[in-house]
Amino acid sequence: MMSGNYHHIDNQKVSGSVAAVTDPGHIPVQFAESNLQTFPPSGAQGKISGASRPPRDADDSFSKPVNGTEEPQQPGGWLRAFSVASYKPYFDVDTVDVLERIKDSLFPFNGSFNEKTTNNPDLYGPFWICTTLIFVAASIGTFVTYVAHKVEKKEWNYDINVVTWSAGLFYGYVTLVPLALYVILKYFSAPSGLVQLFCLYGYSLFIFIPTLCLSIVPLEIFRWIVAGVAGFMSASFVALNLRAHIMSAGERWFLIVAGIFLLQLALSVVLKMYLFTVTF
Repeated sequence: MMSGNYHHIDNQKVSGSVAAVTDPGHIPVQFAESNLQTFPPSGAQGKISGASRPPRDADDSFSKPVNGTEEPQQPGGWLRAFSVASYKPYFDVDTVDVLERIKDSLFPFNGSFNEKTTNNPDLYGPFWICTTLIFVAASIGTFVTYVAHKVEKKEWNYDINVVTWSAGLFYGYVTLVPLALYVILKYFSAPSGLVQLFCLYGYSLFIFIPTLCLSIVPLEIFRWIVAGVAGFMSASFVALNLRAHIMSAGERWFLIVAGIFLLQLALSVVLKMYLFTVTF
């Protein structure tokens, strides 16, 4: 009798379970509210807090220091000469500035170059002028000697020393001469900015680029005339721009200006004698 009752109860449990499965409408199902209803979530969740979100302008995060940190300090004193950042202002010029300064160098009698570049002398123009001169002098000088040998039907050999000699001449001249002048002016109590002198002498060499190109003409007298005119213009450009400043050095200012003028003329003679004098 008892076993029958147990059997009856088990049947009721089974039938109740089947009914619960077959009729899901009787089982209430509740879902927790999800933040996926809106994207992105309105509030910060988890480890990503509002303070650590990426900045709206991601590029600025690479150029600006993080809050609480400082930019590395530049070395002071003579150590600045070994810092690349200390030379950055001297290359902060655009094409318009360089072309304007080149134009001033082609009109040497204005004498206003120093005034225009006092607050912003650059080394960008002088560097590329000297580099261009090295290439032009080596290539055109080689071409002139090659043509001369072929006309005379004589053997011609390429001279690699033309490149090294040109590099030493132009880079050395635009570095050592302003440096020596800087020391001289400081001795005579008329100091001038060293970068200003580098800038002035660098742009004074631009006139020699078209001069070297014109030297292709196989006429010796024409080459001498072109070299003389270029040397006179370059020397006048440097001397006239420094004259007003050097006059404060006292009675010897004329000797200094004359020395500057003659040294620039000597450069044009050296270029003519070495690069455009053909020897067989």
